[in-house]
Amino acid sequence: MRIKVGVITFALLVSPLSGIADESLLPDDYCAWDVVDYAIEKPLCGLSGDAARGKQIVTDAYKGNCLACHLLPVEGVEAYGNIGPPLHGLASRMSEAQIRLRIVDTRHINPMSIMPGFYRDPRLINRPAKDYIGKTFLTAQQVEDVVAYLETLR
Repeated sequence: MRIKVGVITFALLVSPLSGIADESLLPDDYCAWDVVDYAIEKPLCGLSGDAARGKQIVTDAYKGNCLACHLLPVEGVEAYGNIGPPLHGLASRMSEAQIRLRIVDTRHINPMSIMPGFYRDPRLINRPAKDYIGKTFLTAQQVEDVVAYLETLR
């Protein structure tokens, strides 16, 4: 049996992308963002983050749940994940813009990353749960709050 690989490859590459241009599939409050030099320079939607709220999101198992994969300097938490890198001193190693990209969609840096894109374009999310169809995992404000908290980790 012969398979036309070029045709199949073309179909696989074009089909998923054909609906991406459809802006009507984005949530009304979704803010576009640009990656430049492995970073997102501008805060999402021009928002300012709050570090205290960011810490709550990072430790909340139903929101950021960063503790599931990362070691963080959070008092009173005894069980941390070790899948991702420890986040102690993160802000001394990365700029705010670099941190923002990693929260928004780290697959721009490592396409094989298992870290969820918390503000990834919802049209690119493969097989989302019903509650997340057409949505981001965190809001733009929540992302900026998490970035503000991570910026305190020097």
